Amino acid sequence: MDLTKFETYKENNRLEAKAAQGGLPRSIWETISAFANTEGGVIVLGAKERKDGTLEVVGLDDADKMLDDFWNAAHSTDKLSCCVMSDKDANIESVDGKELIVVEVPRADRHLRPIYMNGNPVTGTHRRDHKGDYRCATNEIQAMYRDASDESIDTRIHENLTVDDLFAETIGSYRRSYELHHSGHAWADLPDEEFLCRIGAAKAGSDGKVHPTSAGLLMFGEEWRIMAEFPHYFLDYRQELGTDERWQGRITSQDDSWSGNVFDFYRRVFNNMKQAINVPFRLDENSERIDETEAHDALREALANCLTNADYNERRGVVFLWKEDGLHFANPGGFRVGLKDAYIGGNSDPRNETMMKMFTLISVGERAGGGIPDMVKKWTSAGYGRPVLTEQVNPERSSIFLPLESEEDPDHYEQNQGTSSTSLTHGDMSALLSIPNAQLSDNERIAFRLAIEEGRVTTAMLSKNAEISKLTANRVLKHLADMEVLVWRGRNKTDPSQYYEISEKLLG
Repeated sequence: MDLTKFETYKENNRLEAKAAQGGLPRSIWETISAFANTEGGVIVLGAKERKDGTLEVVGLDDADKMLDDFWNAAHSTDKLSCCVMSDKDANIESVDGKELIVVEVPRADRHLRPIYMNGNPVTGTHRRDHKGDYRCATNEIQAMYRDASDESIDTRIHENLTVDDLFAETIGSYRRSYELHHSGHAWADLPDEEFLCRIGAAKAGSDGKVHPTSAGLLMFGEEWRIMAEFPHYFLDYRQELGTDERWQGRITSQDDSWSGNVFDFYRRVFNNMKQAINVPFRLDENSERIDETEAHDALREALANCLTNADYNERRGVVFLWKEDGLHFANPGGFRVGLKDAYIGGNSDPRNETMMKMFTLISVGERAGGGIPDMVKKWTSAGYGRPVLTEQVNPERSSIFLPLESEEDPDHYEQNQGTSSTSLTHGDMSALLSIPNAQLSDNERIAFRLAIEEGRVTTAMLSKNAEISKLTANRVLKHLADMEVLVWRGRNKTDPSQYYEISEKLLG
């Protein structure tokens, strides 16, 4: 805080002013609890809020005595369950000749939460949102206690279930992925039960028999069995592009046409969301097309991060959205480290550590604390905007946003291909007219011809020439792009100048 500009500040979810003219205000302990249990903040004693929201310095008559009173109370467990401030966090400052006390409250380590007042966590635990301090509900307090444990919450053994209650098809899919990344490893030949024990999906219970852990149930169970143990379990993916329909595609764990577990959800969502990523036409040294970029790795990291950091005991579930502006990922439960620390990395602390291990074993996600920084680096290096992490309370949720808006020229990849890619030269356009026609629908043939004759085709052009809706035209063009007949050009999905042109694969 720059005290020379103090009167330009306004109260917010990280700043609270208290006039404190009658002595140390009792409400300060609520605010300390709220800041410590959220993202930290600054309390200024000796200032008040004006009608326009800006702050006015009123000063303190005896700042030294008030600071002594503050520390005496702060170190008393009758007042605070734990004093998260150190000596350097509370100081007397002077503004315009008037004394203030500035208290910087850090975000409390999860092992210390909840920070509560008056010896009562039920009535004394607070958090901070944009409206100010509020008293936490029982479920929020319980979530903080769960997070305070050193034991990963997904290690619980479900002795009412056996390994046979898990979904064999999902286990088989996971094992095939494992074998691809660990060819010849001794675990690859183990029976399912022993393999699941090795990766943490199952453990021996008090009865001496092997039972699924929470990690194993969530990753490999069927939705109805998961719901019996986690009543609020819900996974939801929606593709929301355009305004003509509520959504263009949806996957939920409550659809009984598939297992509904976390691992199958991850695979289905990745296969859908990866279509949002622009893939430049490049060939490797064997003339095979390179189908992925660093953005695909970033997408995997975002998916795994949310799925392994979700608190599956909480309501509202995991929600992933593909929207025009970008890819949105949200899960119940906040970040276990502060947002600033998450961007910096170096401190891996997943809520479901065993599930993260399972993803890491198939080269998805990161256990060294570099997952978020690596995701940011790879997403931006692919030409997209910087990913954004956010956290909210009441209810507690954490979110990742991967913007689809490009920070580079749309031809960035073509202009900056590495030496491993192979450039293609343009051939005779007229020779292309008869190549794919037998495989195309009437609307697709119109789009193809427009792309040849005009050099490009847009949704509006196809809609007008084929006399179809823009929504249908958009789907036709996307299908042609999926077939690698056309290739999309544009800065982002809302770019008014976006268009499609003939794929370089057909030019030779």
